[in-house]
Amino acid sequence: MSTDITINKPAPFVPEKRLELFNRATDVKLTIKALEAGKHVLITAFYSNGLVLLKALQDHLKKQFPNKTFLEQRKYRSEYRKLSNLIVIEIADHKLIVKKAPVIGWLERLYPETSNFLLTFPQVQGLNSSWQWYEKGVLIPVLRNKLHPYYGTYVPTRFDHLELFDNWLKRYEGAKKTAIDVGFGSGVLSLQLVKHGFQKVLGTDINPNAVVGLTEFMGDTKLSRKIELDHGSLFGKFEQQTELIVFNPPWLPEPRRVDALDEAIYYPKNLFPDFFKGARERLLDDGHLVLLFSNLAQITNVTKEHPIERELAEGGRFKLQHCYKKSVRGASKQTNRDQHWRSEEEVELWVLVKN
Repeated sequence: MSTDITINKPAPFVPEKRLELFNRATDVKLTIKALEAGKHVLITAFYSNGLVLLKALQDHLKKQFPNKTFLEQRKYRSEYRKLSNLIVIEIADHKLIVKKAPVIGWLERLYPETSNFLLTFPQVQGLNSSWQWYEKGVLIPVLRNKLHPYYGTYVPTRFDHLELFDNWLKRYEGAKKTAIDVGFGSGVLSLQLVKHGFQKVLGTDINPNAVVGLTEFMGDTKLSRKIELDHGSLFGKFEQQTELIVFNPPWLPEPRRVDALDEAIYYPKNLFPDFFKGARERLLDDGHLVLLFSNLAQITNVTKEHPIERELAEGGRFKLQHCYKKSVRGASKQTNRDQHWRSEEEVELWVLVKN
């Protein structure tokens, strides 16, 4: 693994103009107008003032975007992201200087040489929730031990597709010498492969935080000798042929320029053709190619095209051995989004073999 990896982290904010200030005495409507005019707003006094302003911004935007359809939700989230990231908060000596603020260990870990700076309030929220997950660990139903995900790595919050994969692995009777896990993220599929007896897992990810995080999580345990990681896109440095390739790709086509975390959610146009080309070269003749996917894009009318079905129809490289499907559980009662389509959503496990 390369040792000169640069971690993705929020860039410290340097104000070019005088900041608007916000506390409990500030007029909320005027502050939202300032945000809509592109002005930055500094949260002062209490951490909770940032939460108050975000809530007011959400209520304001919900009047503009009714949030009834998937596309309306996307517009709402886009506008919310733009305006909320104009709200900033100050850090001094690696601590938030407002009162009653959470302690976030990432501020010292990720910014060892910068102790005083500004970040946007949503970035601080992300750092805070990530630190809680990292410290306390996250229970994933298909794993024996808690996961301690590193900042900026994709952590599954739904497990239907992972359970589908676990059930497939229980029935898998092929060789278990090596497997390649493309885009391992927080490492769940790689850890499942080891749990089910694979001797060596070769994992790749384009996100440097994923590589640093899983390396740290494994430490000097037996896992570190069973899982070899590479920072690179698709198959990275791994050229050897293997009996199993697994891929849990993004499930939605890319709508716009995306940031590092969004790469786990949206796929660019060339991702699947490039993946299938590389997989064909690396899969042994009697090997299996397993993809975890969903019909989410089709049932929400984002696109009619299913990239795996298209490859099978037009690619000429693989044929279908089996496709397992499972209806997803209903949306959490805690979510504010209207997710009526969840009743139609199915996760899919595609098993392909060479033509």
